[in-house]
Amino acid sequence: MSNATSLLQLKNISREFPSTEGGAPLEVLRGLSMDVARGESIAIVGPSGCGKSTLLNLIGTLDQPTDGAIAFDGRDLIALNDDELALLRNREMGFIFQNHHLLPQCTVMENVLVPTLAHGRATADDEERARHLLNRVGLGERLSHRPGQLSGGERQRVAVVRALINQPQLLLADEPTGALDQTTADQLGQLLVELNAEENVTLITVTHSEKLAARMTRTVELKDGQIA
Repeated sequence: MSNATSLLQLKNISREFPSTEGGAPLEVLRGLSMDVARGESIAIVGPSGCGKSTLLNLIGTLDQPTDGAIAFDGRDLIALNDDELALLRNREMGFIFQNHHLLPQCTVMENVLVPTLAHGRATADDEERARHLLNRVGLGERLSHRPGQLSGGERQRVAVVRALINQPQLLLADEPTGALDQTTADQLGQLLVELNAEENVTLITVTHSEKLAARMTRTVELKDGQIA
C-alpha cells in the first residue's frame, strides 16, 4: 500500500501491562503491523481478551504502545506531546462507544456540538453541519430533546453525529451496536457504512457482531495479540 493512499500505519506494535500479582508483564499485543487506507472500513474481530479494544485505544492515541511505531497521515504519533495528541483527537478523529456517553442535561444539538467547543464556541457553520447530519440520520425533529427522551438507537445516532461534527479523517467505533437490539443494530450498521462513504471518513470498528463485520470492506482478526 502506497503512502499516498495510506492514512494509518502500525509497525511492530506491542503493548504490555504490569502484572497485578508482581509476575511477568501481560503482553496484550505482540509485533502487530497493519496499514489502513483512506476511506476504508475495517472490522476488528476476535475473542474477548485478544486485544481489540487495546488496539483501538492505541490507534486513537488514548494509550501508548510499549514498543513499535504508529503513523497517522504521515505524522509519528509517538513523537507528539499530550497537547498535540489532544488537538489531533479532537480535530481529526471521532469516537463512538457501546454506551453513548451523552450529557443528560443537554439537548441533542448541544451534545452534538460539544467537540466544537475545544476551539472556543460553536460557529454558525458548526450548527449548520449539526442540523444537516441530524437530518441525515433521521433526528431533525429531535434537536431540542434530551437523551432521556430518546430511544437507545436514537441516542447512538446522536453519538455518531457528535463523532462526525468536526469532519474527522478517522472514525473509531468500539462495539457501537453492542447495546442495541438486532433490528436497531442492523439499522445503525447500515448507517455507519453509508456515512463512511458520504463523509469520506475512514472507519475502524471493534465488534463481536458478524453482521456488522460483514458490512465492512475488510475484516482483521486478532488472536493472542496478533493478526490471525
